Amino acid sequence: MTSDQLILFVILFTAILLFVWNHWRYDIVAGFALMACVYSGIVPVDSAFDGFAHPAVITVASVLVISRALQSSGIVEYFLRYLALTRGTVTGQIAANAGVTALLSGFMNNIGALALMLPVTLRDARKAKRNASILLMPLSFASLLGGLTTLIGTPPNIIIATFRADNTGESFSMFDFTYVGLVTASAGLIFLVTVGWRLLPNARNDNYSSDDAHHQFGRYICEFRLPSQSSLVGSNIGDFEELCEKEVSVLAIIRGTKRILAPSTLETLEIGDTLIVEGASESLQPLLENPAIVETGAADVNPEWLRSPDVRVIEAVVMPNSIVEGVAMRQVRMHQRYKVNLLGVAREGRASKAKLKHVRFKTGDVLLLQGEKEALKLACNNLGCLAIRNRGFEITARRGLIVTPLIFLIGIIASALGLVPVQIAFTTVVGILVLMRLVSLQEAYNSIEWPVIILLGFLIPVGESLQSTGATSLISTFISNVAADAPPWTILTLLMVTSMLLSDVVHNTPTAVLMAPIAFTLASSLGYSTDAFLMAVAVGAASPYLTPIGHQSNTLVMGPGGYNFGDYWRLGLPLDVVIVCTAVPMIQLVWM
Repeated sequence: MTSDQLILFVILFTAILLFVWNHWRYDIVAGFALMACVYSGIVPVDSAFDGFAHPAVITVASVLVISRALQSSGIVEYFLRYLALTRGTVTGQIAANAGVTALLSGFMNNIGALALMLPVTLRDARKAKRNASILLMPLSFASLLGGLTTLIGTPPNIIIATFRADNTGESFSMFDFTYVGLVTASAGLIFLVTVGWRLLPNARNDNYSSDDAHHQFGRYICEFRLPSQSSLVGSNIGDFEELCEKEVSVLAIIRGTKRILAPSTLETLEIGDTLIVEGASESLQPLLENPAIVETGAADVNPEWLRSPDVRVIEAVVMPNSIVEGVAMRQVRMHQRYKVNLLGVAREGRASKAKLKHVRFKTGDVLLLQGEKEALKLACNNLGCLAIRNRGFEITARRGLIVTPLIFLIGIIASALGLVPVQIAFTTVVGILVLMRLVSLQEAYNSIEWPVIILLGFLIPVGESLQSTGATSLISTFISNVAADAPPWTILTLLMVTSMLLSDVVHNTPTAVLMAPIAFTLASSLGYSTDAFLMAVAVGAASPYLTPIGHQSNTLVMGPGGYNFGDYWRLGLPLDVVIVCTAVPMIQLVWM
């Protein structure tokens, strides 16, 4: 082993540990890894930022903009109205919603497809009086399964295709992934519909009352202050909880500089007390609707904002890469900027006893917001939140019902026929959409997941250094010596499972960047098809089902579904087995 190889392995091992630690964002970790490679001389200074000009980066950014345009067109909602017919049974609703989500995610961003389907699924679950936790994890997994079917369905496919182009001179085409991906996705969907949802914790308790059905959104942590005229002054905690029919819990009382945690039901309430309360949104309604009893949210909310007849309360989930992610409420200044009041935060498994202004938002947090219709729209759009119970108003303006999908279809055909490379075809589509004002420049820039773009730009030179230093040859030689007499399917399985495990704790994008050169070199050394080994990595990297941090789709449904961290492997582990048992034979059949 050379000194460069040793240094590179130390850098990559450290980066993977930092990814797993999840204390710093993955794009920051990728930047540290790149700089370490540059300063150690592994990556030439002149090539340090070549990754940002890589076709994979351009393609991913273009697909994200096109996804936003498709969401704004309204074409999807036009067909979603018929999903209400399937809510009669659990299997019927999961089959319809998961099937549509998988179809959409084959041609648009996974998060975009899930964002379209999440409010619809919650609405239908509420009307069917069905626990949404049974529906949301299959919905998230379906958005990932659908990405297996096309080149643009998921970033790992794009990375694998461009890696093939760099090393063989020819990229995978738009539908080269369909042969394996479609069969694998179909097997995964069948599993989710027939068996998978039954493995979730609430699967055996689907007969919910109306109140229970609302509980599916999680329990909110709200902040209430007792004004001098409140009828609760002089009463105790037990009286307060009785007001809400004992469906709420007082987690703490803040009285000046004193904090009383888990107060007794006999604790007397005083003027100016701030109560940190946990409860479902419907249980909190008597408090939210009566300012004479308690004052909601922050003390500096202007009462004039809340006197309009158009004021409403909505529930919105913090989307991946939202500008409020990791930011405390007082830094967002929601009241001053948008005239919107934050009434509560739901974060399953972490009941904060701090004041709302000190709570730092995370992806998947469900926010209880109050304000006028237009103010709520502006806040959701600008803050990167998705209204999951929007009380009948639409967050996104609709335009280009026919034209947007038609332009996108022309781009797909041009790429599939090999008339132009995919990055050129989709960049042209984006340009036409902007010129025709079917998507504004602000929407285009806002729709790009910049952390993913930065991650790719930083990691691509690091991934290329695996080959330039001979590290991939070292790894492939070791594996080929160990598995010299093993049949091809065992090595394909090993690559796929390794990619799966990495994507569960790292991210699917760096997994594909790091595993692609290893798979390519290993296949070449063993004399097997490099395409087959690259396909194994593509399927594995795009299958992060064991944890909520493996993909933003999993994180996004955690709050609305009320899931715990450990709930994911219950469904994800058997789904991984189904994928491996389906994809490996298909890869051998099509690509070996």
